[in-house]
Amino acid sequence: MKKEESTKDNPKFDYKTIKSFEDACKFLGIEPTLPELKEIPEEFRKPVIAAYKLMIIFKAINNGWKPDWSNSEERKYFPWFWVLSSGFGFGASDYGYASANTRSGSRLCTDTAEKALYIAKQFEQEYKELYLYTE
Repeated sequence: MKKEESTKDNPKFDYKTIKSFEDACKFLGIEPTLPELKEIPEEFRKPVIAAYKLMIIFKAINNGWKPDWSNSEERKYFPWFWVLSSGFGFGASDYGYASANTRSGSRLCTDTAEKALYIAKQFEQEYKELYLYTE
């Protein structure tokens, strides 16, 4: 995967080419290795790994864009999920303002609703591992 510069005005990079954690690593030019977690209790390892993978995925898909939390006019989009009795489901894409009331980590947001929707659907398993207790 070749990294190409892109902006909203010049969308050469197709974020949909990032279909896995390994794709994101390749795009960023890093090895797809996971952090060693021997000091972390076993029950917390899966969500820590999922959070790490999602941070790498967002970094690749954002392709250099970083949220400016001092700019309340800049929209920052993130997936919104509901946990239902029938399972885990994607609910919507939302955006947050720069304020003390946030619903998403600053590394897990993007500049368009479309990217947030794509990440939610393509990487649902990573979100399940991050947010839910699973065996």
